Amino acid sequence: MSSLLRISDVQVEYRSRGNGRVRAVAGVSLDVAPGQIVGLVGESGCGKSSLARVAVGLTPPSAGEVSFAGRPITPLGWRRRPETEIGLQMVFQNPYASLNPRRTIGAQLLDGVPVTVTGAARNARVIELLDRVGMPAEAADRYPHQFSGGQRQRLAIARALAPQPRMIIADEPVTALDASSQAQVVNLLVGLVRELDMGMLFISHDLALVHEIADVTAVMYLGRIVETAPTRELWRDPRHPYTRALIDAVPQIGPTPRLPATLAGEVPDPANAPTGCRFRPRCAHAFAPCGDQPPTLDLGGRSAACWLNDPATAPAAVAAP
Repeated sequence: MSSLLRISDVQVEYRSRGNGRVRAVAGVSLDVAPGQIVGLVGESGCGKSSLARVAVGLTPPSAGEVSFAGRPITPLGWRRRPETEIGLQMVFQNPYASLNPRRTIGAQLLDGVPVTVTGAARNARVIELLDRVGMPAEAADRYPHQFSGGQRQRLAIARALAPQPRMIIADEPVTALDASSQAQVVNLLVGLVRELDMGMLFISHDLALVHEIADVTAVMYLGRIVETAPTRELWRDPRHPYTRALIDAVPQIGPTPRLPATLAGEVPDPANAPTGCRFRPRCAHAFAPCGDQPPTLDLGGRSAACWLNDPATAPAAVAAP
């Protein structure tokens, strides 16, 4: 399956007062194909949003490359996005912050409508976009503050759809919404991906939500991808202790309900990242090889960066207390 979005060994560094340079993303590679939803999950502070901003071109990577439809992404800066990259759009976490409060919704949607659409067809396109996200035509004449949080996120999605994108990056798009609005927005996004054959990178700290919608899930910890697998397979048989800990932290409701298990400790400061395996200080299975950075092992259609999956070290892991 060909990649629509390709993230290749991307690193993101920031200059921090008192800490020098902080590496928020430490070499991440990820692919998204047309019609595919890839979920990126991990605790707050693991670098997901930093990666999202690089993937959409809002900030340049410190190293590595991002390509869209086979072409390298040009970091935006103050320039207008090149025509070849308009098909890559983003839905942000906070719709009120991402919409201009001083302009009507219709005016903001028109910004994204291609210039090839002219005359009365432009306004018709705005009405069509509103209808696609379940909003009435009269919303075009109103301002963002006149809508609820869930409605604003629908409008933000409509704006992202205006240029007829092939790829959407959704960075925690439902975190700020109530449960009812979350379900509506998620169903809307999934329906659009299937209907329009778009690709979507769905970023969330909620593994249970990603389990319901993603075709493939990538698990990120402290700037690195520690496991990638088809979602159902990853949930059924996690191959990294951090993935197992995230799954165990999801409450189970049913005939035999189970309370969530709490993962000990906090995500370390990226400025003082542990040596070797970054999850080692919190891992119940840590053993001698974990003092070195584990390679990302190909496990046949999936991958994991953990010494427990290396045949050369796995026997020692089993014997370890």
